[in-house]
Amino acid sequence: MDYIQTARSVEDRLLSYRKDESGWKTCKKTNDVVVYWRPSCEFAGYVYKGEGIVNGSPEKVWDCLKPEINGLRVKWDSNIKKFELLEQLSADVSICRTVTPSAAMGIISPRDFVDVISVKRYEDGTVSSNATNVSHPNCPPQPGYVRGFNHPCGCSCVPVPGEPGKTQLFSFFQTDLGGLLPRSVVDSFFPTSMVEFYSNLTKAVKTLK
Repeated sequence: MDYIQTARSVEDRLLSYRKDESGWKTCKKTNDVVVYWRPSCEFAGYVYKGEGIVNGSPEKVWDCLKPEINGLRVKWDSNIKKFELLEQLSADVSICRTVTPSAAMGIISPRDFVDVISVKRYEDGTVSSNATNVSHPNCPPQPGYVRGFNHPCGCSCVPVPGEPGKTQLFSFFQTDLGGLLPRSVVDSFFPTSMVEFYSNLTKAVKTLK
């Protein structure tokens, strides 16, 4: 499998999600974020888009989001229990395993995900993480975890013109949680967890000097 080519195609896919305004329906709204959804073209579920302004420069917000071992994200993101590097393919592309805790009052048991993840910087100052599921010989399904599958997903930190202390954050989640979960549980879990994601991120950015 050409992991790097896969990563590049995900970068293009996420950019198209960000630019394409059609078909999105609002499913949750708070002061921090508006969460949208539309049917996924990747699997029999939904792709979710979060859009909000975070008080903090793009670099500060990115420091909280970047996919790195022992990084800040594991500390504040309640949906990530563990983050492991399986293989570093290049300076900006890696394969990682993410472990998530049980959720929805225990209805959703612990999951793990194996993804190729790329970091891309754009000329306008935007920085993004881009990920999708892959298989890797060093990480077959593990006992005690249901293997889930992320379809193209990630975050984009976009500078706000004239306001260097603010960041427009787009997040995209498109996840097949695996297992025999009721559709209603999955459909209510993602919008709620995305609202929590923005709230916890905003608090984490505030703690940075």
